[in-house]
Amino acid sequence: MTIGKRSSHLRVVAVGILWLLSGVVTGVVVDRQILAGVVPPDRIPVAAAPDFRLMAEAWNLIDGHYVDRAAIKPTKMTYAAISGMVDSLGDTGHSTFLSPEMVKEARDAVQGHFAGIGAEVRMRDRHVVVVAPLDGSPAQKAGLRPGDIIFKVGGKDVAGESLEQVVRKIRGPAGTTVVLSLRAPKTGKTRNVPIVRAVIKLHSVTWHMLPGTRVADVRIASFSEGTSRALEKALAQVRAHGAAGLILDLRNNPGGLLSQAIGVASQFLHGGNVLLEKNVNGQVHRVPVLGDVRKTRLPMVVLINPGTASASEIVAGALKDAARAELVGEKTFGTGTVLQEFPLSNGAALMLAVEEWLTPDGHTIWHRGIEPQKVVSLPPDVLPLRPQDEKRLTAAEFRKTKDKQMIEALRAVEVKMHRKGA
Repeated sequence: MTIGKRSSHLRVVAVGILWLLSGVVTGVVVDRQILAGVVPPDRIPVAAAPDFRLMAEAWNLIDGHYVDRAAIKPTKMTYAAISGMVDSLGDTGHSTFLSPEMVKEARDAVQGHFAGIGAEVRMRDRHVVVVAPLDGSPAQKAGLRPGDIIFKVGGKDVAGESLEQVVRKIRGPAGTTVVLSLRAPKTGKTRNVPIVRAVIKLHSVTWHMLPGTRVADVRIASFSEGTSRALEKALAQVRAHGAAGLILDLRNNPGGLLSQAIGVASQFLHGGNVLLEKNVNGQVHRVPVLGDVRKTRLPMVVLINPGTASASEIVAGALKDAARAELVGEKTFGTGTVLQEFPLSNGAALMLAVEEWLTPDGHTIWHRGIEPQKVVSLPPDVLPLRPQDEKRLTAAEFRKTKDKQMIEALRAVEVKMHRKGA
């Protein structure tokens, strides 16, 4: 949300804005002679004045003495300095600096359309790690999996580089190819994956009746603009098709807008809170379930995995704490901060963690994740089943699927249906 307004779309829940989009970083040129002059003296905190003087001293020494004159790029130096300040906070993969171009790309991503390979990445343990490939994206089609470590881009080692530097190398125009060298986190096995960048239109909600059952598989791929409305329409169709139970699939969902997470969770809950927000002063704000949305009472199970992050963790945590749904799969990614956009004067922005969110029962998710009640792992070479895949399967073929998480979720929801007499 924007400052002081909880309903605005500019506030996101640790969404990992650096989805691998196209474009290059540019910006206004900062006077490279006197860095301290960029900030009016009356705006510099008294306690920080020595630090500003030190930065100006370093800037002017580089400008006056560095031998490779072509390498002195004021905008690049400024962005690197700002990124360094944010990185020093230790909120790796969450709080970040966005160039003007990245701000635009982030807004496009939130609105559900952008160009790139279609994957969310984060920095973890000094490695750039794939959080989740987006549904139908080039990254998903190429076989990228949650947890994959990107150690080379285009054959060049990226060890020691920042998240922004790696993302910049992966980005590019639609139709061009980038080769990623990936390492599997559990086995250490490496592979080279060529990916053709494309313009991506994200369909956040899809669904299909599981073949031979009365259970609907409702898939939410992200929490972009309109996700809550799309889910409401999908659930109406699910009821019209006579579903007696549903599986809410949040696997490989990197998150998105807080407002959409609240709207989605509220369709399954009849009271209480969706989450708790704790601010910088330790004050806790309760975010209640919305009462003005249509409620769904169908027995349900939620699928999660390490690619379940941010807003999708809010929904999973709320449904778990309310005992509304059993969670099946693997532990989630473990994001837990609410990011707020602070615009800078040249169109760039700082995305800063201004609040930590907790589940309704007060459980911390940041760096811990959410544990499922039923742990089921998938082999590295098995991709989760999607509604579009299920359309092509017979009942017998579906029962033989290698997606054991889906099969276990079906078993669990059918037990709930039986108890309800459905």
